[in-house]
Amino acid sequence: MSRDDQLKERWLLVVKKLSAQFADGDTLDLDSIIYLIGIQELGQLDRKFKKDHKLDLMHIAICRLLEPYGYYEFDYFDDDGWPHYIVKEELPNLKAGEQSVLMKEAIVNYFLEAEFIQ
Repeated sequence: MSRDDQLKERWLLVVKKLSAQFADGDTLDLDSIIYLIGIQELGQLDRKFKKDHKLDLMHIAICRLLEPYGYYEFDYFDDDGWPHYIVKEELPNLKAGEQSVLMKEAIVNYFLEAEFIQ
């Protein structure tokens, strides 16, 4: 199986499992999955978030997801428990499709590491 086929298969598995768990059968999109990862990384699972915080949660997720690629590094938790990251390397200019593939790969790796999928 090619690397692209394996990524696609694993991505579909992540989407299927998360959609079943969090979306009552609807299919979650990439942004929704990034948002869920942000909540997981923050660790405040029972809290309701305002729109501003939703963007912050997605930022947390993106930093965490791209940390293994060398783009971000965890710095500290603030007094409210929010993680902060520093930029280690600027992201390259990627086309929209390339960005999507990078994020899907990072998400698949995140869930492989967490043993949510195999």
